[in-house]
Amino acid sequence: MPLREEWGRRGCWRDVGYGGKAGLPRGSAGKRTLWRFGYSARLLKTNHFRTAASNTSFPPVWTLLAQYSGRIPGLFVVVKKSSFFTMPETVEDKANLELYLPHPEVRGMTLLNREAFKRTVVVPVLKVKKEIVNTLLKSLKHTVLQRPGLKRVVEDPEDEDSRLVILDPHKIPEFSLGESEQEVLKQLNVCPEVSKYNLELTYENFKSEEILRAVLPEGQEVTSGFSRVGHIAHLNLRDHQLPYRHLIGQVIIDKNPGITCVVNKTNIIDSTYRNFQMEVLAGESKLVTKVKENNIVYELDFSKVYWNPRLSTEHSRIIELLKPGDVLFDVFAGIGPFAIPAAKKKCHVFANDLNPESYNWLLHNCKLNKVDNKIKAFNMDGRDFLLGPVREELSKELPLLKEQKTSFHIVMNLPALAIEFLDVFRHLLVGEPCSTAGLPTVHCYGFSKHDDPAKDVQERAEASLGTSLDGRCSTYLVRNVAPNKEMLCISFQIPADVLYKRPCPDEEKPASKRLCTSKDFSEEKLELKS
Repeated sequence: MPLREEWGRRGCWRDVGYGGKAGLPRGSAGKRTLWRFGYSARLLKTNHFRTAASNTSFPPVWTLLAQYSGRIPGLFVVVKKSSFFTMPETVEDKANLELYLPHPEVRGMTLLNREAFKRTVVVPVLKVKKEIVNTLLKSLKHTVLQRPGLKRVVEDPEDEDSRLVILDPHKIPEFSLGESEQEVLKQLNVCPEVSKYNLELTYENFKSEEILRAVLPEGQEVTSGFSRVGHIAHLNLRDHQLPYRHLIGQVIIDKNPGITCVVNKTNIIDSTYRNFQMEVLAGESKLVTKVKENNIVYELDFSKVYWNPRLSTEHSRIIELLKPGDVLFDVFAGIGPFAIPAAKKKCHVFANDLNPESYNWLLHNCKLNKVDNKIKAFNMDGRDFLLGPVREELSKELPLLKEQKTSFHIVMNLPALAIEFLDVFRHLLVGEPCSTAGLPTVHCYGFSKHDDPAKDVQERAEASLGTSLDGRCSTYLVRNVAPNKEMLCISFQIPADVLYKRPCPDEEKPASKRLCTSKDFSEEKLELKS
């Protein structure tokens, strides 16, 4: 029985994509790794191409297997120390390179020339009567070519009553069929002779990552991911990718239906208005767009306001904590991804943003979603919003709470600075809390590069509040922003001794209306203890 059939029955194939898994170093340009551990013939076969930055040390899995190659019966490891690690080149290796890589002459291209990607490769085909083509495709579904964008069946130039079925060259080494395939063809009365066919590949046949990997210098990181904001693709290109930025932008438009504009961030997010400068790399320069998140439509000018599609899950998580009738104070509201869903849920919403553009788009989206009569919008500094409308509303509503039917939530989504605003809550209100259960819950966001980001965020929050939050808070990992940089949300009820500034004891100055200081409370507690 041919070895490849034995692989199919007793072994397993495992594909490892670009980026390095199963023992390959991250950053490796090794496109495909095939693993097979069976009983009769143990084999490991790999194409592992070293990048310019890597050294000549072997991947850990090779070293491990080499150590045990003499101890495990039937295990053969072939190691070749060179600029790359590979088994002896075979027809299968050549087919792998040719089918999935554009023409090598496109390397270094900075202005997209789609014609330069054309190339012709030789693939195996079977000549089949057109009446039984569909039957054959079903019977040999694991053998025929499965490449997206490539036809599996083409016209036979010599016989109009026949078709040519293209086979996967990876599975038909040396253009010869195995016993199982030959048996299928015998039952269908098809000639088992495999012919060679010149298949033309064009720009349209390659994926964006394959195109960019072929164009950029070997061994350098390829960008194929992006954030999508309506019709806009948002990139964060590295320095080595900038010479190719316009080509990258055009490839993304070509390969992603619905994308008509590609932009690249050219500076860090401005902490004041949470927007950033950008360059249009390809397509139209229309930056006003429409997005849909959690079944709610928003419109925005991406060049003037902050919007991050990666926060969709976090927006939904917070909204799920709210009940109809609850009160939400959104300190840094943006265009309304917390405020509008909360209003849709019949919460009372106070939404604020310092950026005039964000404020205007917030008003626009409130009307768009028909909640403009349920949201009070403000264009203020976050600290002024807390000291003004928030304090006023809490002072009015908290004393009226007799039963815990309404919850108050304060969302502070400005990760770069929000924790620094927590000191506002120190003695924000005057008096005695009617119920500790009715104290507002804060959801404050922050970035951390600490080894223990949850501990770091909690300690910074405690420093701003002037009290311990041990046992009184929870931290939630929102997302990884960059290597060694996390975004977290810390949630807690504001402690009563932080939020309230109590009046002086009657016995100290009965006629005075002077408010006590924190020192007064400390002395009072000492007297009670004594």
